Amino acid sequence: MEFQHELIIPNEGLPFKLFLFEGYNGNYIREKHWHTSIEIFAVMDGELTFFLNQEKYPLTAGKFLIINSNEIHSINALEKNRTAVLQIPLKQFEGYFTAERFIRFSRPETAATEKRKEANRKMAALMQDIFHIYEKGKKTDILSGRTGQGELSEKTAGYEFRMLALFYEIMYLLVTEYRETEVQERELRHNRHLAVLSRITTYMRDHYQEDLKLSQVAAAFGYSPEYLSRMFQKYIKVNFKTYLQDIRMGYAYGEVVHTDKTISQIALDHGFCGSRAFAREFQKRYGSLPSAVRKEQNIS
Repeated sequence: MEFQHELIIPNEGLPFKLFLFEGYNGNYIREKHWHTSIEIFAVMDGELTFFLNQEKYPLTAGKFLIINSNEIHSINALEKNRTAVLQIPLKQFEGYFTAERFIRFSRPETAATEKRKEANRKMAALMQDIFHIYEKGKKTDILSGRTGQGELSEKTAGYEFRMLALFYEIMYLLVTEYRETEVQERELRHNRHLAVLSRITTYMRDHYQEDLKLSQVAAAFGYSPEYLSRMFQKYIKVNFKTYLQDIRMGYAYGEVVHTDKTISQIALDHGFCGSRAFAREFQKRYGSLPSAVRKEQNIS
């Protein structure tokens, strides 16, 4: 089983990641991949098709789909669409795991009771509401030219509270209406091999600012460096060092674009040995130097 692992970094200042699905223009295919986070796809306009555990799930406007942790899935978006994507880190469900950090949610289509239909309508509405607030906040950022921290704008005046309120309504609905409490041993076995690697990658995200070594991480989880290296190559398709740099660069990119910190400070804060090494890696990944990306962002 060799599918790409997707690295997920929450939105700045929030415990989740929310964004517009990148295949909104159509003619888009997202190959098979997996991630630790729980994911909700909610189609607001247009249509797309999910392939999940070898089953086909066509989604049209007003429909949504819950993707569980470590489930292999792919997406065909052949037509134009407008789809909100909410990714919730697994650690947000602490206290609700059934066993071995395992939690699973049922699909909206698996029950046709009036109670489930009402829950489906509420979930779809909540996803539209939270994305509407998110888009409004992004527009406010552009109009206000907000790039630094500590500046009060229309977005910061209650924006985070409203986003969090809607997020926790979604969380409440997930654990009260969609959470499955009966778990088969077969499902646990299927989940186990990816769950181990998920815990390792979560550890790396929590400690990425430190001088992490493959041998150090392997020892922390009781593996040899050689075995852990093979796990990364097999399930994530990149080596340990590249994945660690992906984490560091993902967080650093956000600070380049959204803060007025110096490039040197960002480099040091995110585990790079200096601004030159950071700039080289940044340009290799994004095609431009961090200073150029920041300048373009400010102009736009």
